[in-house]
Amino acid sequence: MTPPFGDLLALIEDRSAALREAAAAAALDARVPGCPDWSLEDLVSHLGRVQRFWAAAVAAGPASEPPDGNAIEDPMPGLDLLAWSVDSTAALLAALDAAGPDRGCWTWWGDSAAPMTAGAVARHQVQEAAVHARDAQDSVGRAGPLPAVIARDGVAEFVTVGLGAAGPWPHAPGRIALYGDEGDTWLVDLGETGAVLVSSAANAPAGAVTGAGPEPTAAVHAPASDLVLVLYRRKALEDVRTTGDRGLVERLVAWSPTD
Repeated sequence: MTPPFGDLLALIEDRSAALREAAAAAALDARVPGCPDWSLEDLVSHLGRVQRFWAAAVAAGPASEPPDGNAIEDPMPGLDLLAWSVDSTAALLAALDAAGPDRGCWTWWGDSAAPMTAGAVARHQVQEAAVHARDAQDSVGRAGPLPAVIARDGVAEFVTVGLGAAGPWPHAPGRIALYGDEGDTWLVDLGETGAVLVSSAANAPAGAVTGAGPEPTAAVHAPASDLVLVLYRRKALEDVRTTGDRGLVERLVAWSPTD
């Protein structure tokens, strides 16, 4: 279940602070295992630029194009990277709070089932901050699970937005069930229209949610945090339990966007 809008803003702030805390504990040139081409400095800079971009997009309101560079305030960090990061998070939170959850804005997921609203931006930015906070923690040897409230919403958010905007599924159609150890179930169809979240349910026993249509031919069982991290390719399939057509799961993970 997606947290209320106010809780989403608090989670963005919390996970952004967690990223900075990890970055402050290590040299900024430390490598980031989840983003092998990046240093910690690159990671902090990336999240700050993303947050400033979305602050501008949300503030602009409904639009058919993303904000241009002139609308983004201080897009590049100065000498004090962490202070700039604090200001980046504050700018995003201020824009979201001023807009409220229902105000429209440009988003890159217009072809998905997710709305093009400030509320959807807040929901996605929770995941962005949470996964990158874990990236930073991983770089200093302190990687742990995503907070449960973030992970349990993160599976549906990833399928709806990340996969939903990825275009047609490039392989034979399939149906995958994702079973969270916390009791949540997500059923995903993959076909010519792309990835579709057919159904989801909280506190449902594995196998209880099948939706209309055929039974799933593959399933993944894991804590919700591990499901999200596998989808973002921060964990390997060996870290979760798969049943049925493992090749279908492998193709899904390989197809998934990871930024």
